[in-house]
Amino acid sequence: MGKQIHKRLADEQVRGLLERYCSGEIELEYVLQILEIRRRQFFKILKRYREDTASFSIAYNRQEKTRQIPLQVEKNIIKELRVEKALIEDPAMPVKSYN
Repeated sequence: MGKQIHKRLADEQVRGLLERYCSGEIELEYVLQILEIRRRQFFKILKRYREDTASFSIAYNRQEKTRQIPLQVEKNIIKELRVEKALIEDPAMPVKSYN
């Protein structure tokens, strides 16, 4: 398996293959070979195509941001870092090196 399908092929290309498959012009194995996907993924795409043919797209839309921690966790980390900073900067506590 190579790149993801939305990176390899345009919507029009996939739409054309699905139209030809639905009309019986081409066989399933041929479509799977061209799209480089397995049967399960093909039938998921086909279902989406049949539900809304006019606005069908294989573009991937991310639902949530990646690499982001929850706000509460971020606040807790900042609070702990402030506690450690106060200990390091405290003149009553001789710290020559950190860690």
